Amino acid sequence: MSSEIQWQKSSFSGGGGEDCIELAAQGPEILMRESDDPDIVATLSRSKVASLLFRVKSGDLDRFVG
Repeated sequence: MSSEIQWQKSSFSGGGGEDCIELAAQGPEILMRESDDPDIVATLSRSKVASLLFRVKSGDLDRFVG
């Protein structure tokens, strides 16, 4: 079994590869990083990621943009 982390980014991410959020599953947790600073990794529970995605999709966090 390989211990290498398999990062994934959204198909909606731009083709340049920068400014993308990448996710990876590691056991019961989800790892999250920004592609332009991959050395900083946040570890989240699956329920926290689900809550974040729900809030993003609902537009609840739009007030923080720009």
